[in-house]
Amino acid sequence: MSSPEQSRYGGGWAAQSQPTATMPTVGAGPVTSPQTSGPAAPSTGRAPRRGPRRARLVLARVDPWSVMKLAFLLSIALAIVLVVAVVVLWSVLDGLGVFDSVAKTLEDVTRNENGSGGVDLTSYIGLSRVVGITTILALVNVVLMTALATLGAFLYNLAASLVGGLHVTLSEDA
Repeated sequence: MSSPEQSRYGGGWAAQSQPTATMPTVGAGPVTSPQTSGPAAPSTGRAPRRGPRRARLVLARVDPWSVMKLAFLLSIALAIVLVVAVVVLWSVLDGLGVFDSVAKTLEDVTRNENGSGGVDLTSYIGLSRVVGITTILALVNVVLMTALATLGAFLYNLAASLVGGLHVTLSEDA
């Protein structure tokens, strides 16, 4: 006795459960054809190797709101890095005694003939003053980077509407 499913798929349950085609996956080995058992399945071995798949894409528009958010977050991260780097650099230079020797040299050069006066460099380059100025510059940098990136997104959208956008071809590794 044979069921309708058996006669529809060539006479056996084995032919029904075998896949008919395989899709290549990114990073997988070479694509092989499925090996089916039974008299209806020809033995082909390996399928002919095709080149890598390619996709042509067009970057037609950039969302200015998302560019602004991303630029803001990146500029905040860069501001934190800048402040930490200045504190570390100042600490290393102070530990090496660079500020003391430069301050002594500057005071010797700017002192009057009678030994009075001179510029006290340590009052200008104290850690609190340097970190304060660095923080102010970092905040100005955050505002400028965010504004320039957002303006760049608007300008890109304007140029892309005129010339069609940025064409990108993506392909998988062979």
